[in-house]
Amino acid sequence: MLEEYIKKLRPFVIELFEKDSSGHDISHLERTMNIALHLQEKEGGDRIIIGISAFLHDVHRIMQNETGSFVSPKDSLSTVKNILSNIDLTQEQIDRICYCIEFHEQYNWNGNNVKDLNALILQDADNLDAIGAIGIGRTFSYGGSHNVVMYNDKIPLKEESYYAESNGDDESTIHHFYHKLFKLGDNMNTNTAKRLAKERTEFMKKFVDEFLKEWNGEK
Repeated sequence: MLEEYIKKLRPFVIELFEKDSSGHDISHLERTMNIALHLQEKEGGDRIIIGISAFLHDVHRIMQNETGSFVSPKDSLSTVKNILSNIDLTQEQIDRICYCIEFHEQYNWNGNNVKDLNALILQDADNLDAIGAIGIGRTFSYGGSHNVVMYNDKIPLKEESYYAESNGDDESTIHHFYHKLFKLGDNMNTNTAKRLAKERTEFMKKFVDEFLKEWNGEK
């Protein structure tokens, strides 16, 4: 059933995301959905709710690109519901999908307390695609599309205790690794995601270490 829903939704999603160059494109949606479904097999949850919410979770990013200002996931829900009107879902299913999308960027380390397993799995899947080799590529794609410099060596590198999507872009792409990406592995919600995140995080740290050595002329 999920596969039939995604097949019907895909043309609308492709049309909406086809011009994205920030790393929030259709391939990101597909990978996030596949990761989320893998987590669902291990951790439980509703396969249809998780799969569809993962496939539609970044509509607000497209709206943000168009407006040039911050758009929260909650602000995208009317567009999400319009897309969902093309498939036969119950009102309860629509509400649960919208809940996952609305809260998938509400991180517990920022004091939020999201308990819904479906939303937590979506968050884990989205964050797993933000780290590792693909995460590195997506981070530099985002920086390039938003005119963020690769690195500003005038500003110290340190991990922030608090990160919010609405705070604006980081001082540099490398700073983003310290502000958010290096923290994601320790803040995954499910045991499966924590295991998957460990290797990806180690890879990112090796990359940033190599980057800084080359930047500083040490290699």
